[in-house]
Amino acid sequence: MLDLTAKTPCDGLLPVSHGPFTLTEIVPKALTSIAPFKGQAGAVSDTLQSAHGITLPSIGGATGNGSVQAIWFGQGQYLLTGPAPDGLDGIAAVTDQTDAWATVRLDGHEAAEVLARLVPVDMRPAMFPDGTSVRTLLGHMTVSITREGEGYRIMAFRSMAVTLVHEIAGAMEAVAQRL
Repeated sequence: MLDLTAKTPCDGLLPVSHGPFTLTEIVPKALTSIAPFKGQAGAVSDTLQSAHGITLPSIGGATGNGSVQAIWFGQGQYLLTGPAPDGLDGIAAVTDQTDAWATVRLDGHEAAEVLARLVPVDMRPAMFPDGTSVRTLLGHMTVSITREGEGYRIMAFRSMAVTLVHEIAGAMEAVAQRL
């Protein structure tokens, strides 16, 4: 009999540590894409506030905390992490994305130096403060990066999980050798 076992995107790949840096997997309860219908962004934000205590973020931002968060995900697109959304019928297109993304967290003093080797965005805290989010390239992969306190939440398509971990771990090791 075939035994099918669900695995996370980074199963067997993480955690990884090099010097002061750690890369760990985040396994969210749910990831939901939210695209407000024309003229409904305010209603979506109000609904999220009532149901989950967060609002839609501004362009390039994120609202909420680690357990419930709304992340700007592109023009007119947001990603809700944590619970499945309530009450958005008729005001937004909602799509379950839970199994589509690999989500990792990069922590460590000078973590921005690790990302400087990988992304064409200035990730230093002065330029990319807490609560900032960007869609960019990491190597040849499209990713979402959100600053969360001293660390970074990095999301890539699930099919790119091995490459994501490989690229970040290599940069972690290179920077750690310099410190």
